[in-house]
Amino acid sequence: MNPIKKILDEFEFPVYLAPMEEVSDPPFRSICKEFGADLLISEFISSDALSREVDKSIKKMHFEESERPFGIQIFGHDEDSLIAAARIAESAQPDFIDINWGCPVKKVVTKGAGSAILKDIPKMIRLTKAVVDAVKLPVTVKTRLGWEEADKPIVEAAEMLQDIGICAITIHGRTRSQMYSGTADWTLIGEVKANPRMNIPVIGNGDIDSAEKAVEYKNRYGVDAIMVGRAAIGNPWIFKQIKEYINGRTPSIPSYDKKVEICLKHLQRSIEWKNERTGILEMRKHYANYFKGIPHFKEKKIQLMNALSFEECKKILINN
Repeated sequence: MNPIKKILDEFEFPVYLAPMEEVSDPPFRSICKEFGADLLISEFISSDALSREVDKSIKKMHFEESERPFGIQIFGHDEDSLIAAARIAESAQPDFIDINWGCPVKKVVTKGAGSAILKDIPKMIRLTKAVVDAVKLPVTVKTRLGWEEADKPIVEAAEMLQDIGICAITIHGRTRSQMYSGTADWTLIGEVKANPRMNIPVIGNGDIDSAEKAVEYKNRYGVDAIMVGRAAIGNPWIFKQIKEYINGRTPSIPSYDKKVEICLKHLQRSIEWKNERTGILEMRKHYANYFKGIPHFKEKKIQLMNALSFEECKKILINN
Protein backbone atom coordinates (compact mmCIF):
# COMPACT_ATOMS: atom_id res chain seq x y z
CA MET A 1 0.00 0.00 0.00
CA ASN A 2 1.15 3.55 -0.72
CA PRO A 3 2.85 4.61 2.57
CA ILE A 4 1.54 8.18 2.42
CA LYS A 5 -2.00 6.99 1.78
CA LYS A 6 -1.62 4.68 4.75
CA ILE A 7 -0.62 7.66 6.92
CA LEU A 8 -3.49 9.81 5.67
CA ASP A 9 -5.98 7.03 6.28
CA GLU A 10 -5.18 7.26 9.99
CA PHE A 11 -6.90 10.65 10.15
CA GLU A 12 -10.57 11.51 9.71
CA PHE A 13 -9.73 14.78 7.93
CA PRO A 14 -5.96 14.99 7.21
CA VAL A 15 -4.61 18.53 7.56
CA TYR A 16 -0.99 19.49 6.92
CA LEU A 17 0.87 22.51 8.23
CA ALA A 18 2.61 23.94 5.15
CA PRO A 19 6.40 24.26 5.19
CA MET A 20 7.19 27.98 5.46
CA GLU A 21 10.64 29.52 5.62
CA GLU A 22 11.38 31.08 9.03
CA VAL A 23 7.87 30.16 10.19
CA SER A 24 7.41 26.38 10.42
CA ASP A 25 10.30 25.83 12.80
CA PRO A 26 10.10 23.35 15.72
CA PRO A 27 8.55 25.85 18.19
CA PHE A 28 5.71 26.80 15.83
CA ARG A 29 5.20 23.24 14.61
CA SER A 30 4.82 22.01 18.19
CA ILE A 31 2.09 24.58 18.87
CA CYS A 32 0.24 23.64 15.66
CA LYS A 33 0.53 19.94 16.52
CA GLU A 34 -1.05 20.57 19.91
CA PHE A 35 -3.98 22.23 18.13
CA GLY A 36 -4.53 19.33 15.76
CA ALA A 37 -2.20 19.65 12.74
CA ASP A 38 -1.89 16.07 11.52
CA LEU A 39 1.20 16.18 9.29
CA LEU A 40 4.17 18.50 9.66
CA ILE A 41 7.00 19.37 7.29
CA SER A 42 10.29 21.14 7.95
CA GLU A 43 11.18 24.54 6.61
CA PHE A 44 12.53 24.04 3.10
CA ILE A 45 16.22 23.18 3.02
CA SER A 46 18.67 23.93 0.23
CA SER A 47 20.09 20.72 -1.23
CA ASP A 48 23.35 22.54 -1.98
CA ALA A 49 23.70 23.65 1.65
CA LEU A 50 22.62 20.30 3.06
CA SER A 51 25.00 18.36 0.83
CA ARG A 52 27.80 20.60 2.14
CA GLU A 53 26.57 19.91 5.69
CA VAL A 54 26.04 23.59 6.51
CA ASP A 55 25.14 23.74 10.22
CA LYS A 56 22.01 25.88 9.74
CA SER A 57 20.63 23.43 7.20
CA ILE A 58 21.45 20.40 9.33
CA LYS A 59 19.61 22.03 12.25
CA LYS A 60 16.50 22.53 10.10
CA MET A 61 16.13 18.74 9.88
CA HIS A 62 15.60 18.42 13.63
CA PHE A 63 12.23 17.21 14.81
CA GLU A 64 10.76 15.54 17.88
CA GLU A 65 9.05 12.15 17.89
CA SER A 66 5.83 13.92 18.92
CA GLU A 67 5.82 15.71 15.55
CA ARG A 68 5.28 12.56 13.50
CA PRO A 69 4.13 12.02 10.81
CA PHE A 70 6.92 14.34 9.72
CA GLY A 71 8.55 15.17 6.41
CA ILE A 72 11.80 16.94 5.54
CA GLN A 73 11.53 19.23 2.52
CA ILE A 74 14.47 19.89 0.20
CA PHE A 75 14.87 22.09 -2.85
CA GLY A 76 17.54 22.44 -5.50
CA HIS A 77 18.36 22.30 -9.19
CA ASP A 78 21.33 19.91 -9.39
CA GLU A 79 20.88 16.15 -9.49
CA ASP A 80 23.95 15.26 -7.45
CA SER A 81 23.22 17.70 -4.64
CA LEU A 82 19.53 16.69 -4.54
CA ILE A 83 20.51 13.02 -4.23
CA ALA A 84 23.06 13.81 -1.52
CA ALA A 85 20.58 15.99 0.36
CA ALA A 86 17.84 13.36 0.15
CA ARG A 87 20.17 10.73 1.60
CA ILE A 88 21.22 13.04 4.43
CA ALA A 89 17.56 13.84 5.10
CA GLU A 90 16.78 10.12 5.10
CA SER A 91 19.42 9.57 7.77
CA ALA A 92 17.39 11.82 10.11
CA GLN A 93 14.59 9.21 9.83
CA PRO A 94 11.56 11.34 8.97
CA ASP A 95 8.45 9.63 7.63
CA PHE A 96 8.88 11.05 4.13
CA ILE A 97 10.96 13.41 2.01
CA ASP A 98 9.26 16.25 0.16
CA ILE A 99 10.72 18.04 -2.86
CA ASN A 100 9.80 21.70 -3.25
CA TRP A 101 9.03 22.44 -6.89
CA GLY A 102 6.79 25.38 -6.01
CA CYS A 103 8.68 28.13 -4.18
CA PRO A 104 8.24 31.34 -6.21
CA VAL A 105 10.78 33.64 -4.52
CA LYS A 106 13.39 35.21 -6.77
CA LYS A 107 16.52 33.96 -4.97
CA VAL A 108 15.31 30.37 -5.41
CA VAL A 109 13.92 30.68 -8.93
CA THR A 110 16.99 32.42 -10.38
CA LYS A 111 19.02 29.32 -9.47
CA GLY A 112 16.62 27.10 -11.39
CA ALA A 113 15.07 25.65 -8.24
CA GLY A 114 11.56 25.84 -6.80
CA SER A 115 8.88 26.79 -9.31
CA ALA A 116 11.51 27.54 -11.99
CA ILE A 117 11.35 23.82 -12.79
CA LEU A 118 7.81 24.33 -14.12
CA LYS A 119 9.39 25.76 -17.27
CA ASP A 120 11.13 22.43 -17.86
CA ILE A 121 8.85 19.51 -16.96
CA PRO A 122 11.22 16.83 -18.37
CA LYS A 123 13.92 18.11 -16.00
CA MET A 124 11.43 18.07 -13.12
CA ILE A 125 10.67 14.43 -13.85
CA ARG A 126 14.33 13.49 -14.24
CA LEU A 127 15.44 15.13 -10.99
CA THR A 128 12.49 13.80 -9.02
CA LYS A 129 13.12 10.26 -10.28
CA ALA A 130 16.77 10.56 -9.24
CA VAL A 131 15.67 11.33 -5.67
CA VAL A 132 13.01 8.59 -5.65
CA ASP A 133 15.60 6.05 -6.80
CA ALA A 134 18.20 7.25 -4.29
CA VAL A 135 16.23 6.73 -1.06
CA LYS A 136 14.04 4.11 0.54
CA LEU A 137 11.68 6.58 2.21
CA PRO A 138 8.54 7.71 0.37
CA VAL A 139 9.06 10.87 -1.68
CA THR A 140 6.38 13.51 -2.15
CA VAL A 141 6.30 16.71 -4.22
CA LYS A 142 4.90 20.18 -3.57
CA THR A 143 4.41 22.35 -6.65
CA ARG A 144 2.18 24.91 -8.40
CA LEU A 145 -0.15 24.92 -11.39
CA GLY A 146 2.54 26.21 -13.73
CA TRP A 147 4.91 29.06 -14.44
CA GLU A 148 2.34 31.52 -15.79
CA GLU A 149 -1.33 31.82 -16.76
CA ALA A 150 -0.71 30.65 -20.32
CA ASP A 151 1.17 27.54 -19.22
CA LYS A 152 -0.37 25.31 -16.54
CA PRO A 153 0.89 21.76 -17.12
CA ILE A 154 -0.03 20.43 -13.68
CA VAL A 155 -2.49 17.73 -14.79
CA GLU A 156 0.04 16.08 -17.10
CA ALA A 157 3.00 16.77 -14.78
CA ALA A 158 1.25 15.19 -11.79
CA GLU A 159 0.58 12.04 -13.79
CA MET A 160 4.22 11.82 -14.89
CA LEU A 161 5.44 12.38 -11.34
CA GLN A 162 3.20 9.58 -10.14
CA ASP A 163 4.56 7.30 -12.83
CA ILE A 164 8.17 7.74 -11.69
CA GLY A 165 7.31 6.84 -8.11
CA ILE A 166 6.28 9.76 -5.91
CA CYS A 167 3.79 8.79 -3.21
CA ALA A 168 1.75 12.02 -2.99
CA ILE A 169 1.56 15.47 -4.55
CA THR A 170 0.64 18.78 -2.95
CA ILE A 171 -0.57 21.45 -5.36
CA HIS A 172 -0.73 25.17 -4.57
CA GLY A 173 -3.48 26.63 -6.74
CA ARG A 174 -1.42 29.50 -8.18
CA THR A 175 1.16 29.95 -10.90
CA ARG A 176 4.63 31.23 -10.19
CA SER A 177 3.82 34.56 -11.83
CA GLN A 178 1.00 35.06 -9.32
CA MET A 179 3.39 34.64 -6.39
CA TYR A 180 0.89 34.89 -3.48
CA SER A 181 -1.45 37.43 -5.08
CA GLY A 182 -4.93 36.96 -6.46
CA THR A 183 -7.07 33.95 -5.68
CA ALA A 184 -5.90 30.34 -5.66
CA ASP A 185 -7.54 28.36 -8.49
CA TRP A 186 -8.52 24.94 -7.21
CA THR A 187 -10.22 23.79 -10.40
CA LEU A 188 -7.01 22.28 -11.78
CA ILE A 189 -6.28 20.68 -8.41
CA GLY A 190 -9.68 19.06 -8.75
CA GLU A 191 -8.82 17.94 -12.29
CA VAL A 192 -5.65 16.26 -11.06
CA LYS A 193 -7.62 14.40 -8.40
CA ALA A 194 -10.37 13.45 -10.88
CA ASN A 195 -7.88 12.10 -13.44
CA PRO A 196 -8.76 8.37 -13.61
CA ARG A 197 -5.08 7.51 -13.97
CA MET A 198 -4.16 9.19 -10.68
CA ASN A 199 -4.04 6.91 -7.66
CA ILE A 200 -1.66 8.72 -5.31
CA PRO A 201 -2.98 11.17 -2.68
CA VAL A 202 -3.54 14.74 -3.89
CA ILE A 203 -3.22 17.46 -1.26
CA GLY A 204 -4.77 20.87 -1.94
CA ASN A 205 -3.13 24.12 -0.86
CA GLY A 206 -3.90 27.80 -1.25
CA ASP A 207 -6.24 30.30 0.44
CA ILE A 208 -7.43 27.91 3.17
CA ASP A 209 -8.09 30.54 5.82
CA SER A 210 -11.06 29.13 7.75
CA ALA A 211 -12.49 25.86 8.95
CA GLU A 212 -15.49 26.33 6.69
CA LYS A 213 -13.36 26.79 3.57
CA ALA A 214 -11.16 23.80 4.44
CA VAL A 215 -14.16 21.49 4.62
CA GLU A 216 -15.87 23.06 1.59
CA TYR A 217 -12.78 22.73 -0.63
CA LYS A 218 -12.01 19.18 0.44
CA ASN A 219 -15.55 18.16 -0.38
CA ARG A 220 -15.85 20.18 -3.60
CA TYR A 221 -12.54 19.14 -5.15
CA GLY A 222 -12.23 15.66 -3.67
CA VAL A 223 -8.65 16.07 -2.43
CA ASP A 224 -7.21 13.57 0.01
CA ALA A 225 -5.96 16.22 2.43
CA ILE A 226 -5.72 19.96 2.95
CA MET A 227 -2.57 22.01 3.59
CA VAL A 228 -2.82 25.22 5.62
CA GLY A 229 -0.07 27.80 5.16
CA ARG A 230 -0.13 31.53 5.85
CA ALA A 231 -3.51 31.37 7.63
CA ALA A 232 -1.84 29.42 10.46
CA ILE A 233 0.68 32.18 11.21
CA GLY A 234 -0.29 33.57 14.60
CA ASN A 235 -3.44 31.45 14.30
CA PRO A 236 -2.46 27.87 15.19
CA TRP A 237 -5.93 27.11 16.55
CA ILE A 238 -7.21 26.98 12.95
CA PHE A 239 -6.42 23.25 13.03
CA LYS A 240 -8.64 22.75 16.07
CA GLN A 241 -11.37 24.80 14.39
CA ILE A 242 -11.21 22.60 11.29
CA LYS A 243 -11.60 19.46 13.42
CA GLU A 244 -14.50 21.02 15.32
CA TYR A 245 -16.28 22.02 12.11
CA ILE A 246 -15.89 18.64 10.41
CA ASN A 247 -17.52 17.09 13.49
CA GLY A 248 -20.49 19.45 13.33
CA ARG A 249 -19.42 21.85 16.06
CA THR A 250 -19.09 25.63 15.79
CA PRO A 251 -15.39 26.52 15.54
CA SER A 252 -14.25 27.97 18.87
CA ILE A 253 -12.36 31.24 19.14
CA PRO A 254 -9.83 31.57 21.99
CA SER A 255 -10.31 34.36 24.50
CA TYR A 256 -7.73 37.13 24.75
CA ASP A 257 -6.21 35.49 27.83
CA LYS A 258 -5.97 32.15 26.02
CA LYS A 259 -4.31 33.82 23.03
CA VAL A 260 -1.79 35.41 25.39
CA GLU A 261 -1.07 32.01 26.94
CA ILE A 262 -0.54 30.40 23.52
CA CYS A 263 1.55 33.29 22.22
CA LEU A 264 3.82 33.28 25.27
CA LYS A 265 4.25 29.51 25.03
CA HIS A 266 5.28 29.95 21.39
CA LEU A 267 7.68 32.77 22.31
CA GLN A 268 9.24 30.76 25.14
CA ARG A 269 9.84 27.79 22.85
CA SER A 270 11.33 30.05 20.17
CA ILE A 271 13.76 31.50 22.71
CA GLU A 272 14.73 28.01 23.88
CA TRP A 273 15.25 26.80 20.29
CA LYS A 274 17.26 29.82 19.11
CA ASN A 275 18.20 32.37 21.75
CA GLU A 276 16.36 35.24 23.40
CA ARG A 277 17.23 37.92 20.88
CA THR A 278 16.56 35.83 17.75
CA GLY A 279 13.46 34.22 19.22
CA ILE A 280 11.95 37.60 20.07
CA LEU A 281 12.82 39.15 16.71
CA GLU A 282 11.38 36.26 14.69
CA MET A 283 8.25 36.17 16.84
CA ARG A 284 7.29 39.67 15.72
CA LYS A 285 5.81 38.37 12.46
CA HIS A 286 3.20 36.44 14.47
CA TYR A 287 1.78 39.09 16.80
CA ALA A 288 -0.58 40.81 14.35
CA ASN A 289 -2.36 37.54 13.59
CA TYR A 290 -2.34 36.25 17.17
CA PHE A 291 -4.30 39.33 18.22
CA LYS A 292 -6.15 40.18 15.02
CA GLY A 293 -9.43 41.90 15.77
CA ILE A 294 -8.54 42.72 19.38
CA PRO A 295 -9.69 46.33 20.02
CA HIS A 296 -6.95 48.86 20.77
CA PHE A 297 -4.15 46.32 20.32
CA LYS A 298 -2.08 48.63 18.10
CA GLU A 299 -0.32 50.27 21.05
CA LYS A 300 0.63 46.89 22.50
CA LYS A 301 1.93 45.76 19.11
CA ILE A 302 4.20 48.82 18.88
CA GLN A 303 5.53 48.02 22.35
CA LEU A 304 6.09 44.37 21.39
CA MET A 305 8.05 45.43 18.32
CA ASN A 306 10.48 47.21 20.62
CA ALA A 307 10.59 44.63 23.43
CA LEU A 308 13.90 42.83 23.90
CA SER A 309 13.18 40.27 26.63
CA PHE A 310 10.63 37.57 27.35
CA GLU A 311 9.61 39.24 30.60
CA GLU A 312 9.04 42.52 28.82
CA CYS A 313 6.82 40.85 26.20
CA LYS A 314 4.92 39.02 28.92
CA LYS A 315 4.30 42.24 30.85
CA ILE A 316 3.02 44.03 27.73
CA LEU A 317 0.61 41.23 26.86
CA ILE A 318 -0.73 40.54 30.34
CA ASN A 319 -1.29 44.14 31.43
CA ASN A 320 -4.63 45.46 30.17
